Parts: sequence; C-alpha cells; structure tokens
Amino acid sequence: MEWEAVIGLEVHIQLLTNSKMFSGASARYGAVPNTQACAVDVALPGVLPVMNVEAARMAVKFGLAIGAKINHHSVFARKNYFYPDLPKGYQISQYELPIVQAGHVDIEVDGVSKRIGVTRAHLEEDAGKSLHEDFHGLSGIDLNRAGTPLLEIVSEPDMRSTGEAVAYLKKLHELVRYLEICDGNMQEGSFRCDANVSVRPKGETKLGTRAELKNINSFRFVERAIAYEIERQIDVCEGGGTVVQETRLYDPNKDETRSMRSKEEAHDYRYFPDPDLPPLEFDDEFIREVAKTLPELPDAKRERFMREYALPAYDAGVLTATHEMANYYEETVRASGVDPKLAANWVAGDLAGYLNKENRTIAESAVSAPMLSGLLRRIADNTISGKIAKDVLDAMWNGEGDADSIIEKKGLTQITDTGAIEKVVDEILAANSKQLEQYRSGQEKLFGYFVGQVMKATAGKANPKQVNDVLKRKLRG
Repeated sequence: MEWEAVIGLEVHIQLLTNSKMFSGASARYGAVPNTQACAVDVALPGVLPVMNVEAARMAVKFGLAIGAKINHHSVFARKNYFYPDLPKGYQISQYELPIVQAGHVDIEVDGVSKRIGVTRAHLEEDAGKSLHEDFHGLSGIDLNRAGTPLLEIVSEPDMRSTGEAVAYLKKLHELVRYLEICDGNMQEGSFRCDANVSVRPKGETKLGTRAELKNINSFRFVERAIAYEIERQIDVCEGGGTVVQETRLYDPNKDETRSMRSKEEAHDYRYFPDPDLPPLEFDDEFIREVAKTLPELPDAKRERFMREYALPAYDAGVLTATHEMANYYEETVRASGVDPKLAANWVAGDLAGYLNKENRTIAESAVSAPMLSGLLRRIADNTISGKIAKDVLDAMWNGEGDADSIIEKKGLTQITDTGAIEKVVDEILAANSKQLEQYRSGQEKLFGYFVGQVMKATAGKANPKQVNDVLKRKLRG
C-alpha cells in the first residue's frame, strides 16, 4: 500500500519584549537561575497579572505579515496542568478567541510553490524550566523563563513531506526575524517546534491518528524526527497494529522518537476565561499604526533584488535570508557603485565563507560594508585583479586596514601597461621553447601553463585579461 504523511506544526516563538507577558520582570535570557522571577511569576498569593501591550503589538504585526484576520476582541484563558515548573498550576493562554486567525505562509520545495494555512496564532506565557543535569538524580527548577511572552503559531495539516515541513519552518524563522519580534535562537529555546504527524493510505481524505513530537530545536532534528515517525507509523499500520494518539520525544543520539505520555485533548486542560484579565481589545487605528511598522517582507525583497539588481533567484535568496545580510548588500552596492552581480558574488561568496568559518553573523563581520565597497572599487577600476583581491580581503579580515592602505603597503597594484606585459610574455616564451613548439603543434591545453608562468613572473600583478590577449596574439606566431 502507498502511504501519505500528514504534517502540521505548532511553533512557539519567544517575543522580543523587555519584560514578561504579565509582569515587569526582565525577559532577558541567560541570567542566574531564579533571579528574574518576581512575585507574579512565582504566583505568590494575592498578585494579579497585567498585560504587556508590546506583546499584543508584535502578535498583530505577525498576523498582518501572513495576511491573517486580526481579532479586535480576544480572550485570555487558563490552561490547567500540573508540572513542577508551572508555579500557578495553570498557564495563561488563549483558546476560543485568539488574537490572530486564518493566515498563510507560501513555501517552495524543489521549484514547486505551495501555500500552507495558518489556523491561528495566540499569545501565552512560557513555563519555567526543569534542570536535570548536575543534581545527582534530582531536578532543579529555574523560573526565570516563567511568564516570558510567547506567540504560538499553529499551522493547518497541509504538509506532506519532511521537505515541506522544514521549508515552512525556515520561512517562519526568516519572517519573525525580519519582523524583529523574535531573535530565532533555537539553541536558547526562543524558537521551538512541535510536530503533529500522522499517515493514511494515499487518496484517503480522513486524517489518521496523530502523534505529537515535542520541543524540537533544530531544522535538522525536525526533518529527522518527522521522517522517523512517518516510517514508524507505516510499520505499525502494515504490521496490523494501531497508531496510538500520544506525545513523543525525539532522541537525536539514537535518531528515534519514543513515547512520553498519552496525548491530551483540549477538554483535559479545562480551559476557561481567566477572571483576572479583561478581554484584549483594540480598534482599527491600533492595527493601522502597527501596519506602518511593517518592513519590506522577505518575498517582496527577493523579488525586488531580482528586478532591481538583475540577480538570479539563488543569489537573491541568499542575500535576503536575513534582513541584516540584505542591508549589508545594499549598503555595499550603494557605496561602491559597482556591478550589483560583482557585489553579490563577494558578499554571498567570499565574505560569507569567512563568516561561516568563524560562525559569525553579518552583524559581527570584521569587514564592514564600506570597507568591502572600497575593495570592490579597486577591482572595478583594475587597480587589482580578482585573485589579488582575495588576498586583500584576507588582510582586511585580519585587521590590517582598508583596501587602499593594504594595496599600497604591500605593493599590490595591478600591472596594466601592455608594453610591460608583452615584455614578460616574450621572456616566458623564449625560456619555454619546448612548450611553445608543443602548443603550436596542437597541444592547446598548454595555454594555461603560459598564463601561469606570466602570473608567477609578475607575482600575480599582471591584469589577467591583458595577459590572455597578449598570449593569444604572440602564440599565433
């Protein structure tokens, strides 16, 4: 039997507010455990929550970016469950009336576009964190994270492969960073994913029994966890068994999912409106004000880069992967005045290589956009060759100064005098008469040998195009 996977993702993003969802405590990551948990966060008797309006503003911003319906009236509810890291014994979330509903995200996999529906995006507070390391069989509780604002983004079960799931997740990751509502740091838990996975016979319309894979924190693990779960469920069905609705954990060391607990239904949480919080309400003017803060979104920026800079789709995609990279590229092009494709090659190629090697972001680049612009101007005006430019970039990365000072200090100015190049070529041909005879007898691959000898004799300073032109003329005899 041929099987089809049905995948839906629930993504929790930690909003970039200074304070928590319902208290004034800091939401900064990395503080000493339990130093950023105030009376509201630890649920001391008599305390009352107060809504952080900035979190609502960010939720609306996200909703507008995915073409969703923004609910002018939404309600906070209590989601009741009992974990050691949940001080109140319930989580403040949204259930029947979320702030964002019915949006979409467009993805592309193997050249095929697909629209993934977003059922809802609702505001909620995060729980604390249970710590199991270094406690010799015990667990510690850190409540610094308790109360941190989250936006939970729930997709429709529209994905049919691991490739589509990862593409959707990456698109969301890119979008929330562009909107500057989440830093997207998966290692720190500010961008987390739960995957709902089921299988059904190909052509069937009824959904199969799903398993939920909890708290997966990397794109690679999402792909591997879903792939394993699909195969596991197919094996169960083909073996005559029944898939059980449950919550499962992914173990990256064993590359497998394993049962954690039976899956709760909504009624298990006993949702009811939180009596301590009034409904969240805002008018059209609030939405219009938020709309004014929307940046140019990734898809629109990619299309503009292709149109305005005549870049191929691949280059435009790389350069717009983050708004910081896109800004760096545009600043480089404006400051240098060079061919946009040349700038794209250096930003997405050579510079990106340095960044990847040292695991830096473009914001942490040792070479600023104005510095790279200076290097590109020297390539464009033939002061240096592309090969020498790589050496100059290396020196710039290592803090030796800007392009002009490095070129002058190291005497790297390109030789563009045709007479001087002809003299060197004549000397090379005279010193390599055997190779010259072989070339003229039909071994044309030796052309590269002569080019190499000329470049070696000029310490790489001769203009490569002029060297090629002169050699072609001289070798014809």
